[in-house]
Amino acid sequence: MSDIVVAIDQGTTNTKALAVDAAGVPLATASVPVGVSNPRPGWVEQDADELWASVRGALLDCLAQVPGATPRGIALSTQRESVVAWDRRDGRPLGPVLSWQDTRTAGRCGALAADPRSRAVTPRTGLPLDPMFSAPKMAWALEHHGSGPHVALGTVDSWLLWNLVGEHLNEAGNASRTLLLDLERLGWDPELAGLFGVPLSALGRVVRSDGPFGVVTAPGLPAVPVLAVLADSHAALLGHGPADPATVKATYGTGSSVMRVWPTADVVGTGVATTLAWLTDRPTYALEGNIRYSGAALDWTARLLGVDGGAALGELAGTVEDAAGTVLVPAFGGLGAPHWEPGAVGVLTGMTAGTTRAHVARAAFDAVVMQVADVVAATTPPGAEAPKTLYADGGASSSDLLMRLQADALGCEVRPAATAELSALGAARLAARGLGWPEPVPPASDAAPARRYSPTTTPAGRERRRARWHAALDRSRGRDIRPLTLNSTTNGDDR
Repeated sequence: MSDIVVAIDQGTTNTKALAVDAAGVPLATASVPVGVSNPRPGWVEQDADELWASVRGALLDCLAQVPGATPRGIALSTQRESVVAWDRRDGRPLGPVLSWQDTRTAGRCGALAADPRSRAVTPRTGLPLDPMFSAPKMAWALEHHGSGPHVALGTVDSWLLWNLVGEHLNEAGNASRTLLLDLERLGWDPELAGLFGVPLSALGRVVRSDGPFGVVTAPGLPAVPVLAVLADSHAALLGHGPADPATVKATYGTGSSVMRVWPTADVVGTGVATTLAWLTDRPTYALEGNIRYSGAALDWTARLLGVDGGAALGELAGTVEDAAGTVLVPAFGGLGAPHWEPGAVGVLTGMTAGTTRAHVARAAFDAVVMQVADVVAATTPPGAEAPKTLYADGGASSSDLLMRLQADALGCEVRPAATAELSALGAARLAARGLGWPEPVPPASDAAPARRYSPTTTPAGRERRRARWHAALDRSRGRDIRPLTLNSTTNGDDR
């Protein structure tokens, strides 16, 4: 058997592993589910030990499928912004993982916004002061789980590296999602750490995305180097291939990340973040907008309507031509990019006596594509080239209905990835570069050949749908709205 690299993608609901050989060919995959709990409204937690166990399990399962292969190293792709606090003395977690979806620190962020020092947050970090990001969660963990020199804080990549190689490290791209990393200096910012009440001594050393990270020392795992670490959305961007500023990437997972490469660390002021996609011999920056509920909005609607998951919801939605004026705004934890309004609420509006379950199902799909369209527009500030193509990945990108609606909402071509393991593939690409191997590409599939979706709606139809969506957004945000005469949407009226 050949030499291999195993790339591990630790996500919100599962951990996947992908074995790739020296020719760039994927050989095996494995997956382990992980749990998510909601102990209170707005609280979203995970178990740190379970995340680590899932990584071990996926890695060992993947290796078992390629007996005789020689692992040359591993690569990591990890969920972002989620926070782990642990004890340096014994590696014991000090509390649950505070998920990126968790909004318990919304009040804290509101109070900090009144501090004059908070004006430096966005110019230095590229991020808005929002409870999605890590620093407010870190401060909460210190208050509720104890502080002191024995406490270590980190994002999920930092926790996994601690368990793999025994060092407290933080990959630069993940670190850029904490509200504590200066994008220009590419290091922790002492003033911002003081603003949030997070001691720099509790944080790990910031490391390039291609390391060095050290050699695996965890019992029962091969003693190989960790070759690459990326945040999952950043890894998906790299997984699509060489980054092109004329293209945009959207990941359709529990939430969605919409991202395009950007030449500088400058803040564009359109409601999207400037982030560090990865750091190698030079930094690669990106504009990004995060949507809290995309796939999760489809799951919520499926539960509401009593259907069995997203595929069944899509079948139901496909039985009607459109949503007949019904609009769902899934602001269940407030609105993320480009609106950044934690006080927004979920609304289901525009219904009539003729509204059916199928119309509500269709509205859920519309909600996903309209949120993505809002962010794509925000990643195109004045003077920037409008994207010609949207590259899609994540579980929901397998839906033909969703991809067709996305092309119509954007007015550009949409190309879904041929593999569900795109974040792992992106991490494998970066690891392959370090070894001098050919970079793996998404595998072709005879069963699912490359799909491309072109818009079929007219510009006028697109404008009407967008206007209806934005009116519903205003309702969600508690704003006054002008009456709309857009409810008669059947019989091709929106084309």
